[in-house]
Amino acid sequence: MPGHEIVRQLVMAFDINALRVKPGTSVDLSTIDPDSTPQWSDKQSGDVSNKEAGKARVLELNERLESLQELLYAEGKHRILVVIQAMDAGGKDGTIKHVFEGVNPSGVKVAAFKAPTSNERAHDYLWRIHQHVPANGQLTIFNRSHYEDVLVVRVMDLVEKDRWKKRYDHIVNFEQMLVDEGTTIIKFFLHISKEEQGQRLQERLDRPEKNWKFDSGDLVHRERWGDYQKAFEAAIERTSTEDSPWYVIPANRKWYRNIAISEVIVQTLESLQMEFPPAPDDIAAMTIAN
Repeated sequence: MPGHEIVRQLVMAFDINALRVKPGTSVDLSTIDPDSTPQWSDKQSGDVSNKEAGKARVLELNERLESLQELLYAEGKHRILVVIQAMDAGGKDGTIKHVFEGVNPSGVKVAAFKAPTSNERAHDYLWRIHQHVPANGQLTIFNRSHYEDVLVVRVMDLVEKDRWKKRYDHIVNFEQMLVDEGTTIIKFFLHISKEEQGQRLQERLDRPEKNWKFDSGDLVHRERWGDYQKAFEAAIERTSTEDSPWYVIPANRKWYRNIAISEVIVQTLESLQMEFPPAPDDIAAMTIAN
């Protein structure tokens, strides 16, 4: 069977709601296999493997996303915020590189939130976040986000419990305000196994061109793996809403991760039913002089 026929059959069956966390749903990450490929075939067909068909689908989705992003920018009515969270080495950078390959950088921004600066710490924890939310016609990607303030802050005891527990409601209200003002929010948790993380961190040590990505602090957080899993579960449970949903993406297989996230973004953008602005009334009579 030709590769494009396999892709077509699998695309028709991809239901993004299978990855979406419904409001009020209990989240137990230990029950979700990071190696799984929900809504994608686990079988090989003909001489085209599941992985090869998946990579072909990512290229198709890249082209569709490029067109949709151009339409988003041209129409200038909608704002898109994509939030990506994961454990260290979970694939945040790789996701951004592969899923958004080819999109026009004039309408796409990436905001990476590392440890807050002294000036940022002098303000409320959402202050630095709000400055980076998208404007009309923009698609903004958060590489880490305001969720760090109920994740690392919680696990590493950076603020007292009574303080960070209130932040779930703050975040829900903050995101709802953005939605009410015209922002579409899509949140992804890249779910990898501890074993997979170990292999990726080791690769950063073994490959000279990846040494720059290694941070010894990652090993400190790795020792708190179980605590982080609980923190992610609580954050997803408390803040996945109808208007601002979380999608849990099994992410050990990078090619599947890219498919799943691309499908969610493309299908979400398509649901907005965007249109190009009308041309000037007299455009038919216009010519370009030589």
